[in-house]
Amino acid sequence: MNFLARIQRPLGIITLLCLGAGIWLVFNAPLDFQQGNSVRILYAHVPSAKMSLFCYILLTISSIIYLVKKSETADIIAEATVPVGAAFTAVTLASGSLWGKPMWGTWWAWDARLTSMLVLLILYMGLMALRSSLEEPLKAARATAILAIIGAVDLPIIHYSVVWWRTLHQPPSFGGSSGNPSITGDLLPPLVVMAVAFILMGAYMVIVKAREVVALRQLEELDIERMEEND
Repeated sequence: MNFLARIQRPLGIITLLCLGAGIWLVFNAPLDFQQGNSVRILYAHVPSAKMSLFCYILLTISSIIYLVKKSETADIIAEATVPVGAAFTAVTLASGSLWGKPMWGTWWAWDARLTSMLVLLILYMGLMALRSSLEEPLKAARATAILAIIGAVDLPIIHYSVVWWRTLHQPPSFGGSSGNPSITGDLLPPLVVMAVAFILMGAYMVIVKAREVVALRQLEELDIERMEEND
C-alpha cells in the first residue's frame, strides 16, 4: 500500500490534466448531424460505462485471488473497487437517461443493455450491503467474493446485449463486431481522451478508497486491542 500512497498525488495531477484536455475537446468538437448537442453526453456516458465494466472485472479478479490465496490485499482492492464501480454505473444510467430523452423520447426503456446495466448497479449495491451486514471480516470477505464471481455472468450479457437482442441502444462505441470504433472523424479524439481520463480517474478513486479501507481496518484492530486490554 506504500506504493499506492506514492503514486496517488502524481496520478491525481495527471488525471486532472487529462480531464481538462478532454472537456476542452468535448466542447470544441463539432455537433453530430443527427444528435446535435446531445452527442456531448456520450463523451461521459461511454467512458463511464466502460469503467463500470472494468471495475467489475478488477473486482472479479481480486475476488478469485482472495479465495485462492486468502490475500488481504486482494480483499482490500475488491472492497475498494465496489463503490467506485457503483458510482460509474450510476453515472452511466443517469447520463444514458439524459441522452435517451431527446433521442428515444423517453427517460427509460426496458432495453436489454439498460436492464443488464441496472442489474450491474444492483449487484454493486448488494455487495456493499452484504459486506456491511456481516460483522466477521473473514465471512464478509468470503461472501462478497463468491457473490462477485457469480455476478460476473452479467458482464458478457451487458457487452453482447446489443448483438444478441433487438435493442434501441446504439452499437458499441469501441470494440464492435468489426473491431473499429463506431464513432469516427472529429468526434473520435474527444471520446478517446475522455476514455483515458476516466480510466485514470477510476484508478485514482480505487487507490483513495483502498487507502481508506486500510485505515479503517487498522482502526478496528486498535479498538479490538484496547478492548482486550481493558478486559
